[in-house]
Amino acid sequence: MDQLAKDVATTEGNTRLTAMAGAVLFVLLAVEGVTILRIHALVGLHIIVGMLLLPVALVKTATTTYRFARYYRGDRAYVAKGPPPFVLRIVGPFVVVLTVLVLLTGIAAAAQGPGTWWRGAHKAAFILWFGVTTVHVLGHIWETFRLALADFAGRSPVGAAGLRIGVIVMALVAGVGLAIATRHWADAWHHLRGG
Repeated sequence: MDQLAKDVATTEGNTRLTAMAGAVLFVLLAVEGVTILRIHALVGLHIIVGMLLLPVALVKTATTTYRFARYYRGDRAYVAKGPPPFVLRIVGPFVVVLTVLVLLTGIAAAAQGPGTWWRGAHKAAFILWFGVTTVHVLGHIWETFRLALADFAGRSPVGAAGLRIGVIVMALVAGVGLAIATRHWADAWHHLRGG
């Protein structure tokens, strides 16, 4: 296999890992969305799922940042693959910044308890994040699930499928560890359940 073919396989591997992380996030964020609908009763679950998805969000941010950096540094395989559609390129940086903002304010609010100003900051960040992320998700939804399942279906000879799956499993295990370690944060929010 020549170098360009290896480089193209690397870009496809990165794309598949990004898609797997995106698919897992889609499911976990859907659960978060359900908790928002009944936040007073489900605030504990909201905090637990939020902690669970943190490492997966880090994986997706890392893989997309890697693609961005390789493309703009002129890596021939990433340049040959091309950039995302224009609208998604514009929205992308906002998705990253607002995702970090939502996660950080959520962690701060969960850690500080209900009386903190972080709660309002988390709500405001979420509203902005939801708008740009909706555009991002709609722009990637079909390719994400197709690519996320490709390693499981054995489509195309892209190596390191086990490694990509392992990264996602390790991120989920780390998320479970975070959720367990911070489970006590939800206790301070129990008074909301009656409201």
